[in-house]
Amino acid sequence: MMKKTLAERMAEFAIGLKFDDLPAPVVHEVKRRVIDSLGCALGAWHADPGVFARQVASTFSAERGATLWGTAHRSPPDWAAFANGCLVRYFDYNDTYLSKEPAHPSDNIPPSVAVAEAEGASGRELVVAIALAYEIQCRLCDTSSIRARGWDHVTYGAFSSAIGAGRLMRLNAERMRHAIGIAGVASAALRQSRVGELSHWKGCAFANAARHGVYAALLARAGITGPAPIFEGEKGFEKLVSGPLDDFRLAKDDFMIVKTSIKLWPAEYHSQSAIEAALKLRTQIKDISEIESVRIDSHGAAVDIIGSEPEKWHPTTRETADHSLPYIVAAALIDGEITERQFTPERLADAQLLAFVQKVEVRRHEELSAAYPTAVGNILTVRLRNGRTLTERVDFPRGHARNPLTDAEVEGKFHSLADPIVGAERASAVRGAVWKLDQTQNVKDLLPLLEVRPSLPRA
Repeated sequence: MMKKTLAERMAEFAIGLKFDDLPAPVVHEVKRRVIDSLGCALGAWHADPGVFARQVASTFSAERGATLWGTAHRSPPDWAAFANGCLVRYFDYNDTYLSKEPAHPSDNIPPSVAVAEAEGASGRELVVAIALAYEIQCRLCDTSSIRARGWDHVTYGAFSSAIGAGRLMRLNAERMRHAIGIAGVASAALRQSRVGELSHWKGCAFANAARHGVYAALLARAGITGPAPIFEGEKGFEKLVSGPLDDFRLAKDDFMIVKTSIKLWPAEYHSQSAIEAALKLRTQIKDISEIESVRIDSHGAAVDIIGSEPEKWHPTTRETADHSLPYIVAAALIDGEITERQFTPERLADAQLLAFVQKVEVRRHEELSAAYPTAVGNILTVRLRNGRTLTERVDFPRGHARNPLTDAEVEGKFHSLADPIVGAERASAVRGAVWKLDQTQNVKDLLPLLEVRPSLPRA
């Protein structure tokens, strides 16, 4: 017998996964991630990329479509996946998985919700699709670093979102395989999205991959066939993009969502332990003006992604600032917080803060690099003008899979983002509905709760 291709294995796993296969902790984590993602999305409601994406998507209507979150408008599900995905991702506040390739697997939630609504799926079906998308993306991240080969991590998201969408569309194994082929053949995204001075596209890149994934599933359902073998072929994904994926594994006894981490601060994940260390050090310093220099010893991934380029010491956009280790640490030490306030145009232009950023040095640390990605440590050393030095090390920041947020902390984060946009009462209704997601007969019944009413004052 011929060995099954990777796409065939993925397809069979996808159509075979059932709600009863998911342990209770996995179902619970899916609910936590939906709550967290909806909070991130509502918090970014007024941000330019989300507004612009919503404007574009709202020019299309579909009777059997999906809601643009915060509105009553229904667009085709692929466009809703894009617009809603831009919201979830913009603040760089949604969850993270770290492996050979880092990722934000909750980026799969907007396309899954969009297709579930369009298909009239139940809450249980949505839970399965989300858990499945996490499996595909995270296990691909375990198998090969495409970042090292010049490709962006969202490239894997075309596969995961297509498979999640295909599961909700109830595709059979053959059509699921075609959806995977269609999604993969045009999936490769350039890493330039996350290099140098960053743009709006940093937060839109996965949303675009998800739009393509949903579109691929729609086409496959209609009968369009896809190229195969998409991974192992002569000009396929492994040859041109990822390298060998021989170690890719799928199993029903080791779900990946429980290994992902929720962010406590709206900044790139490799900075989370540095923020925590900076806030701890700040309580020990009476006068911030007495700081002479700051040294950050970090692991290689953090240095490469957020601590080496010149732009990171002179950020001019929100996207660059939340991917700048020196800026984030400087802001945490001076302001005693990292919230959306640290990324406003006014704060980015603050001469005193920018001068302080120049005092920050980032160094590659051998021990921390060897411990990555199991640990994501940063060591901060602050030198005061009187010669005294203070040091703080954090390896597993709050929210990490080994140091998880409580349900109450996840809810607190959600309300801090959602209440100013939809009001505390309806935010509570959203939260309550998601906790009962597996009891919901039709996902579309949840969407009106997210509507943003013009009468609410802007936060």
